[in-house]
Amino acid sequence: MDKVDLLARLKTEIATVDLAMREDLQALVSKKQIAIDLLEVLEHGLLNGGKRIRPLLCILTARLCSTPGKEIYPLAIAFEYLHVATLLHDDVIDHADTRRGRPAVNKLFGLTAAILAGDFLHARSMFLVGTLGGRRCLDLICRSTEAMVAGEFLQLSNVHNLNQSENDYFSVINGKTALFIGSICETGGIFAGADNSKIQALRQYGANLGLAFQIQDDLLDYLGDSAKTGKEVGNDFYEGKMTLPLIHALATANKQEGNFLLDLLKGQKSDRIAKFEDAREIIRKNSGFGYAEKLAEKLVDTGIESLAIFVSGQNRETLDLLTGLARYAISREK
Repeated sequence: MDKVDLLARLKTEIATVDLAMREDLQALVSKKQIAIDLLEVLEHGLLNGGKRIRPLLCILTARLCSTPGKEIYPLAIAFEYLHVATLLHDDVIDHADTRRGRPAVNKLFGLTAAILAGDFLHARSMFLVGTLGGRRCLDLICRSTEAMVAGEFLQLSNVHNLNQSENDYFSVINGKTALFIGSICETGGIFAGADNSKIQALRQYGANLGLAFQIQDDLLDYLGDSAKTGKEVGNDFYEGKMTLPLIHALATANKQEGNFLLDLLKGQKSDRIAKFEDAREIIRKNSGFGYAEKLAEKLVDTGIESLAIFVSGQNRETLDLLTGLARYAISREK
């Protein structure tokens, strides 16, 4: 299934997720639980044409285990809320001007509005998970959210460690991304009343997908088209972040090339910006990008294999969509 076919088959689901978010926010306005000013900020941050991968994963994993009906959508949107909450806070931290090709919330509405909107979405997400998914789901998502923050702090503490290993890198992205995606898939199974073996399979699928998704993000930072990603290419390198392509290149480069990269990482940000093309070529020459791409593909294959526990038959369409989403994670251009 190619990307065009996948998105065409998911178009109705994506529209239903967007409608569920609009209805949820409008209901909060009607009950005077949020003001119109906050609604404007939330709509700008949320309703921006995203692919809704996280809520889709919740919907499809639940559907793989049972027939949840429309009641799955109010739970699924909690994961888009939580995802966007992290993006709003990330953009404040990074002083970002744009997000997905549009003015970032912090740029358009100010830092305070962006932080408060992120806080609200986080709180609303937890309310929906706890109310609709129950205590087990709430505990699960709280733990994965804690791991997200811990992963970010680990990355921050490693910022001056230029001798990072792949294990260091995966410790960061496991907390930042993989545990959350795995928890979303696990929540879908719990909501649908699946047995523990199926819930574990869904968790493994999601965790591997999350790892591959983050590797693709790191590749796009070097190789993406800013017109498509909506972000400046090279930003991770400018900030001195040690992602997989760079870690692999440092491990395989000759002494001259390795010292060139290390000197840039130890130096000023302006030097890294000026020499980005040279650094990117060294990473390419030393298979940093190719290695990361192959590893992401392997992770996706492992994740898809986890779904073998589910019998095809009536689940064929849902299995195809989950497989397509996993493949899309490493072929996307934004």
